[in-house]
Amino acid sequence: MKHKMAIVGFGGMAGWHYDQVQTIENLEIAGIWDIKEERRIYAAEKGLHVYEGLEDLLADPETDLVLIATPNDVHKPVAIAAMRAGKNVISEKPITLNSRDLQEMMDAAEETGRFLTVHQNRRWDEDFLTVKRILEEGKLGELFRLESRVHGSRGIPGDWRQEREHGGGMILDWGVHLLDQLLLLFPDVSIRSVYGACTNVTNQLVDDGFRAEIVFENGVSALVEVGTSNFISLPRWYVLGTNGTAVVEDWERNGRIVRASGVDEKDVVPVITAAGLTKTMAPRREDSIYTEALPEVKSDVREFYENVMAVLEGREESRIRLCEAARVMRLMEAIQESAETGKVIAFE
Repeated sequence: MKHKMAIVGFGGMAGWHYDQVQTIENLEIAGIWDIKEERRIYAAEKGLHVYEGLEDLLADPETDLVLIATPNDVHKPVAIAAMRAGKNVISEKPITLNSRDLQEMMDAAEETGRFLTVHQNRRWDEDFLTVKRILEEGKLGELFRLESRVHGSRGIPGDWRQEREHGGGMILDWGVHLLDQLLLLFPDVSIRSVYGACTNVTNQLVDDGFRAEIVFENGVSALVEVGTSNFISLPRWYVLGTNGTAVVEDWERNGRIVRASGVDEKDVVPVITAAGLTKTMAPRREDSIYTEALPEVKSDVREFYENVMAVLEGREESRIRLCEAARVMRLMEAIQESAETGKVIAFE
């Protein structure tokens, strides 16, 4: 079955979608609309149909799917209008600005019977899937600590992401990805508490970085951190279990696992560190640990679109559920509340 998708907003992310769709069978782009003339000209130069306006796009009887790739504050009104026009909707992340708006969108989906989802594409990131595999295989023993970071050094991009009214800031821009990944690692575990702090190094209007400490009911603590003024990046993932540690350094999945071999170290030889003697921080003997490569995990983000088409055809359930997006939204709001009040927020 052939599906036709219209795109609202033809900026950088929409261009990424365009390239992906060219490689997907049974999905094609019907056309685009963008409020900026230069983007409409660019789309026409690529051979795309350019609608006369949003109303023209929504009135096209040939399209069954609308992708919203606009600034964040526009997602809700366009999504609701599209669903009421009989279209199914993919919204770029974050799906909207807050839980109240998301509930309105979910109500519209139920009212119209249309399919609504959010493009959480980083569920297909291979560094994340590597950590997921490590945890599934129990390689580290009982998990007690996990750290997930993204660091850059260029500040916030010089566009709408710098402006609060458009839904700017790093909690909404990158936090939505990292928190979605974190919750997928512990899908059935409640969160006990959240503590958040934001930075405003290069921008005073929105957060240009944040740090969140999240404690799950199973005792696992997680650090989620985004920084845009970090000239030396810390590892993408650092995972600690009772029997070992895993580090994933970067997007390319450089890293390793180090875990106990089962050999008991009864007599620890003290070492001199700096100006003192220590047993506690003495390195393990080589025969008591072993190092191994990270597991090999491959993915294909085009599965997102394949799943969307399968949902529309009644063959599959959505791999990205709105209740999951709502939980991530509540968690982002808790981080913002904690950062503003300086208090630990009880969650779930």
